[in-house]
Amino acid sequence: MFRITWLKSLFIISAVLLGALFALPNALPQSVRDSLPAFIPNKPIVLGLDLQGGAHLVWEVDRNSLRNTLVTQLKGDVRQRLWTERKIRHTINVLKDGALVVNISDPAKVEEAQKALKELAQPVQVGFFGAGGTAPEIDIVREGNRLVLRYTEAGLENRIKSAVEQAIEVIRRRLDELNMTEAAIQQQGADRIIVQAPGVRNPETLKQAVGRTARLTFQLLCDTQPTGAAGERPPPGCVELPDEKQEGLKYWVKTSRRATVEGADLVDAQPAFDGRNGEPVVTFRFNQKGALRFARLTQANVGKPFAIILDGKVISAPVIQTPILGGSGQISGRFTVEETRVMSAILRSGALPAKLVVVEERSVGPSLGSDSIKAGVSASVVALIGVLLFMILVYGMFGVIAVVALLANLVMLIGILTVFQATLTLPGIAGIVLTLGMAVDSNVLVFERVREEARAGRSAINALETGFSRAFATILDANITTLIAAIVLFGLGSGPVRGFAVTLGVGILTTVFTAYTLTRFLVALWVWKKRPKSLPIVAAKA
Repeated sequence: MFRITWLKSLFIISAVLLGALFALPNALPQSVRDSLPAFIPNKPIVLGLDLQGGAHLVWEVDRNSLRNTLVTQLKGDVRQRLWTERKIRHTINVLKDGALVVNISDPAKVEEAQKALKELAQPVQVGFFGAGGTAPEIDIVREGNRLVLRYTEAGLENRIKSAVEQAIEVIRRRLDELNMTEAAIQQQGADRIIVQAPGVRNPETLKQAVGRTARLTFQLLCDTQPTGAAGERPPPGCVELPDEKQEGLKYWVKTSRRATVEGADLVDAQPAFDGRNGEPVVTFRFNQKGALRFARLTQANVGKPFAIILDGKVISAPVIQTPILGGSGQISGRFTVEETRVMSAILRSGALPAKLVVVEERSVGPSLGSDSIKAGVSASVVALIGVLLFMILVYGMFGVIAVVALLANLVMLIGILTVFQATLTLPGIAGIVLTLGMAVDSNVLVFERVREEARAGRSAINALETGFSRAFATILDANITTLIAAIVLFGLGSGPVRGFAVTLGVGILTTVFTAYTLTRFLVALWVWKKRPKSLPIVAAKA
């Protein structure tokens, strides 16, 4: 008997209504969306960069900067292993290619030193999915009384991979702090990161938020400062750093650990205004460890200036008026309100593991996005109308049922994209159009199968039951193969390709539901009401 139980009927109706409910925010103004119940999305589908305009930037990990950082860390590890742990006297020289030459003072200790340093040469996976086995991260070569340490190519690539992965997480936190939750962040190749921020009209804001390494330190200034005379050099134990705002202004800053507090111990940073003069500032707060070090530094140096340094540039150089014992303070330096907002966000999100360099920058205007939307919507409407007319003309009443299922498919697709806040791009619209065509194709398979069964002499009810059952396997096979293609496109593609894959994949799921389950439900309702002795699609073909 061609019928559907009340439980299945309830499930089908609920699924369609829920899809319509989730798609509803796209047709409502913001004031109405804000008053919707919590379980209904209060945001419409996110439009991609090619639809609403915005900023597109590509960053690349600075390999030289990362290598220098790794060499500095390796020097510290060597000193820790040889002197701190084993009291082996040595000197370290750094070659131009980044190799460390460790000269062991006592020839009898060379063997022990080599064994200790081999613990630093951790194995890393090489080849595709580690199929090439492992290789040491650091090469250690003995040359008489000295040991030469050098990062291997596999070791450097492994560190670059880790740096990119960490950088993506840091960038995501920074953009979330700035309410750029619609931004798309993805890796390109081995050492590049693509950031697409729809709606951002000023790429400089994005560059400032993402590109800063955000290494913050608080360091005492040297007793003597540069006068601007030619040939001046900082005294021993000091380094020259530029002012961030004033070109040509230099500071001599102490480099000893006792004169430095690391910003890594910050737990919070917020934009604020100075209560004395109303200037925009950034307030900060240390954890217990940082608060203790900051208190000691300020307590021992009252009346002396110290520099607040961000990414190697002095952003402020105040004088310590009184000891700062509470672990909190503020950073001032002729900032704008926007600068304090961005700076506090990047300080809260933490430092990047490596310096990033902009290698590509594009700005998409809103007029291009408007044209793209009109073109995409026009194409979708024309395709939809053409498909609807074809189905009604060829299949009559069953064509009307297919039209209802097709509209339900479109509504459910939009509802699912809205719930998951998927980014809709121009290729994504193409995926929707393709989904409509596939949905109709599935209905054609069902109706043609039913027609064949009816012509073979089966009764109307029997032809419907057999036709739907036998067409289901074909529909499933066709959509599964397309779904596999969509998954591969999403996994291996990037940007617009992924947008197309998302809408196509979601559309396949809704198509299988509407083209078979919903259509069968609507046909069953028609059978229950009309009790037909013959099927109209047989007569339509004749």
